[in-house]
Amino acid sequence: MAEATLAPADVVEAGLCIGCGGCAPRAAMKWDKHGQLKPSGDFTAKPTPAFTAMCPFSPGARNEDEIAAARFPSAAVRDERIGRYEEAYVGHVSEGAYRSEGSSGGMANWVAASLLESGLVDGVAHVIPVDPAQEGRFFRYRLSRSVPELREGAHSRYYPVEISSVLDAIRTTPGRYAVVGVPCFIKAIHLLRAQEPILAERIAFTLGLFCGHMKSARLVESFAWQLDAPMPEVRAVEYRRKDPSRPANWYTAQLTLADGSMRWQDWWHLADGDWGAGFFRNSACDYCDDVVAETADVAFGDAWVEPYSSDGRGTNVVIVRHPALHAMIQSAREEGRLALDTVDADFIAGTQAAGLRHRREGLAYRLRIAPPRLPLRKRVSPGGHDLPWRRKLVYRGRRWIGSGSHHIFAAARSTGWHRLYTVWAGLALRAYQAVTYLRGPLGAVLGRLSKDSS
Repeated sequence: MAEATLAPADVVEAGLCIGCGGCAPRAAMKWDKHGQLKPSGDFTAKPTPAFTAMCPFSPGARNEDEIAAARFPSAAVRDERIGRYEEAYVGHVSEGAYRSEGSSGGMANWVAASLLESGLVDGVAHVIPVDPAQEGRFFRYRLSRSVPELREGAHSRYYPVEISSVLDAIRTTPGRYAVVGVPCFIKAIHLLRAQEPILAERIAFTLGLFCGHMKSARLVESFAWQLDAPMPEVRAVEYRRKDPSRPANWYTAQLTLADGSMRWQDWWHLADGDWGAGFFRNSACDYCDDVVAETADVAFGDAWVEPYSSDGRGTNVVIVRHPALHAMIQSAREEGRLALDTVDADFIAGTQAAGLRHRREGLAYRLRIAPPRLPLRKRVSPGGHDLPWRRKLVYRGRRWIGSGSHHIFAAARSTGWHRLYTVWAGLALRAYQAVTYLRGPLGAVLGRLSKDSS
């Protein structure tokens, strides 16, 4: 049975638009009421075969396995959790300031810089911070053509961005380019490359970033409310302020104000500071099954296992899929410019265990209890009937928090009563942590019930 022809509005209304901008003309991505980027304009109502085949959440698009099989047909290793690849590593950049300037081990910026310096690409599309007073946002994509420009994009960005403007620049400016992005953005790039020969010719490499989920722009406002920072005065946000003296997984949020002063707080002291709970999560992320950017030529994540997670200097895990990038990394490793150890798929999967569980076991459960309005073609089938009752509550709780945070925050924002959100978020987090980690009085009760039912 042929798939229905879709319009962007169909994906948006189904809650499956990630806001990548792959479908949109320049400047056609607008903010919605929840701080997410969505396509806007007359084109969004027009169903087309081209859109149906290029939207990363369209049931008519190729899935990650199909894209990777075409891109990496001779991959040395194939693993159902992390995809096809040539070799995987754990470690960091030894040379220069890449490690100290990045949020992790510096590998993503090093590979991008090496592609520029070697002449393999003429520009790199990546995310940089911008002045919200001038641009109405804190981050955006840009094409950088030098290493100093690339350095402006170091660190993690948990903020909505879109790629329409850089795609237009690539279409109109001859050259070879690399694109850095999260899994769904990289998937969209490959789907577009299959439709547009000029993009297939000019986008030479894709650099993927492991992803737990995408946040809305409201997370920055929540930081501001909780740090008593007037939002109109906030000029910059750092989601993971680096401190070599503290473990890498101790996240600290930092805001810089117009007068140059800074305010910061550790995430665990924030009402919505548990990443896994899913505050401000884009609803499309509930239906994604790619954690490690399986279609990217090389992908980077954090080594969230000991002893690496306690090393505040930061450590990457790296999955290399493209032979040319594999050769480049191997050469630098042999020269001592990269401190990398080879690891297997089990090690990589272990560093991302929570994310993989949520995107595979959790996705199966969500597809059964809350299937989206579009019949997605996922690599996971509906299921989860036999999950323990507490695990089911965890997945339901994340959905409730993700949706509720958008709506409660919107009400708090419109009324000016910020405590409506912060009090709700604190209570929601306590309930989530009671179910997930058996913390607090409620957790103790749930722990006894778990023993009684086992």
